[in-house]
Amino acid sequence: MRSCLLLLLSVALGGCATQAPPPRMPTLLRDQAFLPATEPVADVDVFALSEDMRRYLHTDIARDLRDEGPARGLLNALQRHDRLRLDYDTEQTRTAAQAFAARKGNCLSLVIMTAALAKELGLHVSYKTVADEDTWSRADDLAIHSLHVNVTLEASAMSAPGLLERGPTWTVDFVPPELIPVKHTHTVSEETIVAMYWNNRAAESLALGRIDEAYWRVRAAILRTPDYLAPYNTLAIIYLRHGDVRDAGTVLRALVQRDPRNISALSNLLIVAQRLGDLELAARLRARLAQLDPEPPFAFYFQGQQALQRGDFLTAKALFAREVDRADYSSEFHFWLGIANLRLGDVDEARRQVALAVEYSTTESAHALYAAKLGRLLSYGLH
Repeated sequence: MRSCLLLLLSVALGGCATQAPPPRMPTLLRDQAFLPATEPVADVDVFALSEDMRRYLHTDIARDLRDEGPARGLLNALQRHDRLRLDYDTEQTRTAAQAFAARKGNCLSLVIMTAALAKELGLHVSYKTVADEDTWSRADDLAIHSLHVNVTLEASAMSAPGLLERGPTWTVDFVPPELIPVKHTHTVSEETIVAMYWNNRAAESLALGRIDEAYWRVRAAILRTPDYLAPYNTLAIIYLRHGDVRDAGTVLRALVQRDPRNISALSNLLIVAQRLGDLELAARLRARLAQLDPEPPFAFYFQGQQALQRGDFLTAKALFAREVDRADYSSEFHFWLGIANLRLGDVDEARRQVALAVEYSTTESAHALYAAKLGRLLSYGLH
C-alpha cells in the first residue's frame, strides 16, 4: 500500500488547527437533539496499555530494549515482522490497545499505539501532521479528506541532579521514507491527537448512518480541543444528515469566519444555501470555490462515470487517467481506469490498473473486492 493516512472527513472536509479562536461552544452543540450516547466516550483512554502490550515490552522484547536502548529497541521491533507484524487498514480508527490486539490500524491508530508503548518506556513523544501529504477518498457519498500524521520519540537522561539532557530523536512514520520527500510539518499536541481520534470515529459512524453515535463522538473531539477546527466541519455534516440545516449553517458560518479559505466548509455551506433556497449566497459560494479550487476532488471521477454511462469509453479513460495523475494512491481511480480500458478492449492495461487497485487498497473489504475483479480479468479470454 502506498500511503498511511489520517481520516478527517466528509462531503469535502479537512483542515488543520489554525491560530484563530474557535467557534463559540454554547451556540454550536445541540445535545438535546440527539439520543443519549450508548457507549462511554469521555472516559475512554486511547493510549491505555493492555496487559499484552506490557508483556510485549517487558518480556517479549525486553532483551532488545536492554541491548539497544528503549527507543532504538522499540523502533527495531516495530520494523521486524517476527517481532510485531503490523498491517495498514483504514476500516476503523483504533485505540492503542485495539491496534496492538488487531496488529493493524490506520496511520493515526498506529501512531497512538507507538506513542503508548514509547511512554511506557519513559520516552518523550511528540506528534506532527504532514501538511503536503493530504489525500482524498470516498465512503458512499462522503468525500473524506485525509491528513498524514507521525510521531517522534526522544530519549533523555539526567546528566546531573536536576539537569535533564535531551537525547537523539527518531521519527516513526508508517509510510516508506522514499514516498514522502521533505514536507512541511506542523507540531500538534497530544490533546489534538485525541481529538483527531474522536473526529475519525465520528466520521466512521457517519459513513455507517449512525448519526446519534457520530454526534457524541464529534462532541468529544470538540470538548477535548476546542481550537482544533476539523471537528466543527464534521459537526455540520452531522446536522445536515440529521435534518438540522440551519444549525449546520450556523456552524459553517462560524467556521468560515475563522478560516475563510476552508474549502470543505465553503462546499458544505453551499449545500446549506441550496437547501434553504438562498440563491444569492449559493452563487457567491460557487464563485468563491471556483476561485479557490477550480478542479475539486473527484471532479474528473464523476465526469468519467457519466462518460461510461453514455458509452463514451475513450473520454472516460482520459478522465480517470487525470484523477490517477493527481491521486496515484487511490485504488478506486485505478480500478475505474482499468474498467475503461477493458471497455476499449485493452485487457492487458485493464489488468495492470486493477492490479494497482489491489496493491493500493487500504481496507480488507476493498482488497478482496479488487482481487476478485483481478482474478476474473486474469482468466479473461482463457476459457
